Amino acid sequence: MGFAVSADAYDRFMGRYSVPLASRFADFAKVKHGQRAADVGCGPGALTAELIKRLGTGAVSAVDPSEQFVTAAHQRFPEVDIRRASAEELPFEDGVFDKTLAQLVVHFMADPRQGLGEMKRVTRAGGTVGACVWDHAGDKGPLHVFWQAARQLDPDVPDESELAGAREGHLVDLFREVGLAEVEDDALTVAVEHPSFDEWWEPFTLGVGPAGAHVVGLSAEHQAELRELCRRRLGPAPFTISATAWAARGKA
Repeated sequence: MGFAVSADAYDRFMGRYSVPLASRFADFAKVKHGQRAADVGCGPGALTAELIKRLGTGAVSAVDPSEQFVTAAHQRFPEVDIRRASAEELPFEDGVFDKTLAQLVVHFMADPRQGLGEMKRVTRAGGTVGACVWDHAGDKGPLHVFWQAARQLDPDVPDESELAGAREGHLVDLFREVGLAEVEDDALTVAVEHPSFDEWWEPFTLGVGPAGAHVVGLSAEHQAELRELCRRRLGPAPFTISATAWAARGKA
């Protein structure tokens, strides 16, 4: 899947979009001082940092299956309870969080229903389970130009459009299937300006996620072909990427 990478590589590839998304997502989830929250699939800590800002270090816990990301998150937030674990097996007791959130994670869960069920389990009755996933199916995520170009060169390329939660309404369906109540959704959009094409392209060569794995699996010739097609699609720099994520919240 392309997540056996350094935290720095992930930050350069996705952090430029996930950091501004975190504040929008926390607003959507109604995170407020006095609550206790869990960040499920925290990565290097984009959402964790936002939760700490709102709640304080003692009120935030986080998990991620990647050893590299957990190590990086420990270094960045040494006073926070951060553990290596998957969403499908959360290392917490029942009903301990007011907010249990997963930013850009559900589509990479091995079993999204199990993961969301675990998130519900560790959330107090009446507390909030929330998640968001880029709108890959609607070609509105931050990687839409990349995947459009990749599909033009290879119509059979496995992009991210079929992953869980990546299409309108699917997160809502999953939330209801695991028994969450009063489920609501929204589209969260961020805009990121890129000063040059190379600044936009270079992180794709770091092997992060499905897009990065696709790039590093290409020959040098095919990489160059994909790069130049992306350049033509984006036009002259600087340019702005508008990225939309589907978000859902429900009561445990």
